[in-house]
Amino acid sequence: MTINLTPTQILAVVGVVVVLLWVWRASARRAKAAAGAGARLLSLTGRVLVMAGAIVGVQWVVITHRGDVTLLLVVLGLPALFAAYTLTKALTITTHDSPRRGDRR
Repeated sequence: MTINLTPTQILAVVGVVVVLLWVWRASARRAKAAAGAGARLLSLTGRVLVMAGAIVGVQWVVITHRGDVTLLLVVLGLPALFAAYTLTKALTITTHDSPRRGDRR
């Protein structure tokens, strides 16, 4: 199986890689300059962007070189499941109501 890419597709992939590397380097520089929670947030942002780029790259290859429907569903569905779990966990408001003295409910 050969992969035939048009010059536009190659340019798009190179552009995405350059932007991801630029963001990664910028976040690393800011992480070194900043201290405390701010540095952790920038480092996390860089890692999230790199992982998102990797996921999108794999999905793009599978979609453009379509062959197996099961592989397509796995490649699209698995990241969606992780994202849905993470968002649901982050957006769910949980409370812990402890009984107060004198409350007999």
